[in-house]
Amino acid sequence: MKILLTAVAVLVLLAALALGVVYSGAYDVAATSPDEGLVGWALETAQERSVERRAKAVQVPPLEGPELLATGLIHYHEMCVTCHGAPGVPASEIGAGLNPFPPEMAEEAEELGPAELFWVVKNGIKMTGMPAFGPTHTDEELWAIVAFVETLPEMSGEEYAAAVREAGLAGMAGEAAEPTGAAGEEHSHAPGTKPHSHDGR
Repeated sequence: MKILLTAVAVLVLLAALALGVVYSGAYDVAATSPDEGLVGWALETAQERSVERRAKAVQVPPLEGPELLATGLIHYHEMCVTCHGAPGVPASEIGAGLNPFPPEMAEEAEELGPAELFWVVKNGIKMTGMPAFGPTHTDEELWAIVAFVETLPEMSGEEYAAAVREAGLAGMAGEAAEPTGAAGEEHSHAPGTKPHSHDGR
C-alpha cells in the first residue's frame, strides 16, 4: 500500500509540474525557437511512431503509369513545392520559416514507404504546418502525389523543370508558363500569378 501511495503521489506531482509549465508560459512557442534535446526527441519519435502505426492499415494500389505521374506532378507542384521544394527548386520563404523545417521529399521518399507517405499527405501532421489534403482531394489524387514523390530521388533539377514546362505549370521562381495565344503571339503571366488549377480549385 505504501508503494502504491508513493506512486500516486509522484504522478500527482508530475501532473502538477506539467500544468505549471503550461500555464506559466515558460515553453517558447516561437517558430524561430527549434525544439531540441528531450522535447525534440519526444515530438519526433511520437510523430514517427504514430504514422508508422496508422499506415499499417493502408492498402497500396499500383503506382505506375504516365497519367498517374502527370497528375501527381500537377498536384505536387501546385501544393507541395512552396514548403518542400523540388529537384533544383529550394523551399520558398514560407517553407523556410516553418518549424520544424519541411523535409526534402526526395529524402522522405527513400525513408518512408508509399503507405506512410499516403497517410501523411491525407491526414497531415499536427503542429508542423503539414496540412491534411484528404478533405479536399480524392484518394486517387493523393496516390498520384505519392507516385510522383517516389520518383524524386532519381530526378534532376533539369528533368523537373522540363516536366513542369511540359505540363504548362508555373515555372521556377514564380515565373508562369508562357502559353501561345490564338493569334500565335506569346503572353506571359505576371510574376507570382497563380496558374489555372487543373483540378478545379
